[in-house]
Amino acid sequence: MSEGLSDKALEAVEIARTTGKIRKGVNEVTKSVERGQAKLVLIAQDVSPKEIVMHLPLLAKQKRIPLVEVPSKEELGVAAGIGVSTASVAIVKEGDAKSLILEISKKVLAGPEKEENKEAKEDKEENKKEEKEETKEEKAE
Repeated sequence: MSEGLSDKALEAVEIARTTGKIRKGVNEVTKSVERGQAKLVLIAQDVSPKEIVMHLPLLAKQKRIPLVEVPSKEELGVAAGIGVSTASVAIVKEGDAKSLILEISKKVLAGPEKEENKEAKEDKEENKKEEKEETKEEKAE
């Protein structure tokens, strides 16, 4: 994952921690993903052994929940507001981080090509709506 994306994800955790709700630790994160409650999942890259978090990317993909890898579990623990490191965090209620999570979700789930196509499609739909409104106004006159 790109450096900027992990920074944004950590920022989202910090915001959601104060204005929303987060889950910390692999067990709680796994439960929230399985139940479809998680809005964004973060896992640390420096987890040892890797088997501890290996199931989360697949599970998150199946549930269409965006997952971001961050460089260290220490950073993740700090962002989560706990005094110890943690292997994973899930944002369950976005709070004020909703727009940031939406931005991250688009990048993670859509991928760069699909995102561009989606924007083009939205532009076309918007243009059609504008044309319909203009023709309605012309008919009204």
